[in-house]
Amino acid sequence: MNGMEGMVTPEMPAVYIYMAVCLQTIAKKTNTENPWLAWIPIANIFLAANIAKKPMWWAILCLVPIVQIVAGIVLAIGIAEARGKESWMGILMIIPGVNLVVLGYLAFSK
Repeated sequence: MNGMEGMVTPEMPAVYIYMAVCLQTIAKKTNTENPWLAWIPIANIFLAANIAKKPMWWAILCLVPIVQIVAGIVLAIGIAEARGKESWMGILMIIPGVNLVVLGYLAFSK
């Protein structure tokens, strides 16, 4: 153990709030039920599946190690398409840092 496990950095709450606001905004723009689920950990994955118009078991796949990579990409592509954007925007969500920009674009663009 290197002492870094469980460490919360000052940026983490800000990033969580930003991502929740973006997901809630996307849910509202796609007329998805219960956009407030964006603020609840794990429930926000089910909201993402609902936005992407995927069955709820896709959200459960996001909780399975290794499988979560593919499931997350599929959900991100579905969210991009639900906002009327190109599917490659969802693929960009796997790049750290870029994912925050893409999420903001999906949330706040017309």
